[in-house]
Amino acid sequence: METVKGKTIRVLLADDQEMVRAAFRMILDAQPDIEVVAEAADGATAVAEARRLRPDVCLLDIRMPELDGLEATRRLAGPEARHPLNVLIATTFDLDEYVYRALRNGACGFLLKDGSPALLAEAVRAAAHGESMISPSVTVRLLRHMTPPAASAPAKATAPVPPPASGPVGPLTERELQVVRRVARGRTNEEVAAELYVTLSTVKTHLGNVQRKLDARNRVEIAAWAWESGLVG
Repeated sequence: METVKGKTIRVLLADDQEMVRAAFRMILDAQPDIEVVAEAADGATAVAEARRLRPDVCLLDIRMPELDGLEATRRLAGPEARHPLNVLIATTFDLDEYVYRALRNGACGFLLKDGSPALLAEAVRAAAHGESMISPSVTVRLLRHMTPPAASAPAKATAPVPPPASGPVGPLTERELQVVRRVARGRTNEEVAAELYVTLSTVKTHLGNVQRKLDARNRVEIAAWAWESGLVG
């Protein structure tokens, strides 16, 4: 994923409701480091504009005409995308299957539209740097589904977020495991750094090493591996 450092974050908005786009634009354009560069009222237009403009973040609704946000995400950020973009999903529909599909299709964040303006801006910044942010109300339930079956009651059949295909290609150090456990509990990089009394750059270095060892695409897959492996409970 491409990252943004020291420059304005360019955002594409896609939502079939004009009022929602206007509200999001007002919130994001009010930020000193964020600029909305394009809008789309349907998924097909969103994909075309995203490929043309290559914004730093594509903020997509799920239910849109022509092409829904989940399929648009797959085309822009999925495994088959030749030049993947950072996609952030914002929706009113708090459904597990939407969360799973969005993350499987390459989204690096999932927010509910009733979240605070500050959370929206923070999620856009995280997505621009290829980091994941999931709405707090969704995170707890999502991680519960990743708990090993023996540790919880049987859940209804639903496709989970896939962890990395195999175990680590090399052993994780104790410090890397400490970072992974905190990421799996939803801590931000800044919170991990504060808890471990290390610098932010050190946390990012550890996460980069873990990502390579696990062959994980993002921190969501790192968290999934941690829960599947029983590192957190």
